Amino acid sequence: MDDAPETNQTLIARVKDPADAAAWNEFVAIYRPVIYRMARRRAMQDADAHDVAQKVLLAMSQAIQSWEPGADRPPFRAWLATLSRNAIINALSRRRPDAGSGLTQTLEQLNEQAAADPQTTAELALESRRETLRWATEQIRGEFSETTWRMFWETAVTGRPAADVAADLGRTAGAVYMARFRIMQRLKEKVAEATIH
Repeated sequence: MDDAPETNQTLIARVKDPADAAAWNEFVAIYRPVIYRMARRRAMQDADAHDVAQKVLLAMSQAIQSWEPGADRPPFRAWLATLSRNAIINALSRRRPDAGSGLTQTLEQLNEQAAADPQTTAELALESRRETLRWATEQIRGEFSETTWRMFWETAVTGRPAADVAADLGRTAGAVYMARFRIMQRLKEKVAEATIH
């Protein structure tokens, strides 16, 4: 988990600004699908998983103002994993009716649970990396021609040999390698916008 990217501190700071809708949209695009998939893996129905994701993001939007990194506080990813895990457990158990909680109380509860369940935290980290890559891919797709993208996709994603792709497209293997390299570099740049190295 040490090699898993943390959410970019700049993005967290921007999300704290209610006027920065672009930051919130970027944050939601990365984390909503992650929370949703976590809920679905725990046998939640589609609508319930969407509901949990919405509740977690709402709680995040209220509590993020007071979240600060620190040695005595959980990392952001662990904090979000704890919030997600608790929302999923509450939804599955339905021990208590849905009710809003105060900002201070929510923040205190989350800070008390600094040591999040390692499996949930690792799952969130993996899903975060996948969702960040999906997001970055969608963001850069329009920057490349169809042929260039196909050379990248078929070699880097589907695993076809460069020589086969080159033959199918009437290009050289060198052109395929170059296309893959250019897109991989651009993906790394885009992913870096949403993560810390």
